[in-house]
Amino acid sequence: MSDTMNAMTLLIEVFNKHSGKEGDKTTLNKAELKELIQAEFGDLLGKANDKAALDRIFQDLDRNKDNSVDFNEFITLICCLTQMCHEYFTSKK
Repeated sequence: MSDTMNAMTLLIEVFNKHSGKEGDKTTLNKAELKELIQAEFGDLLGKANDKAALDRIFQDLDRNKDNSVDFNEFITLICCLTQMCHEYFTSKK
């Protein structure tokens, strides 16, 4: 597989690893999202321990306001973080 296809597969696997531990296997609840952020982003999103910050992240991702984050909403987080990292590293050149 290409690097891009590997990256896509890994994103799906990460989402599935954390989703459905407390309910619907196709979504993340707030606790599952917190666990995913802490496990996968560590210091990059260190605000996972800040309840207010986590609430804002969850609300921003939960576009359809169903009190869960589905894969499409999760990918929004990935895209935004990737863009921010790209901008950061591009500006350092």
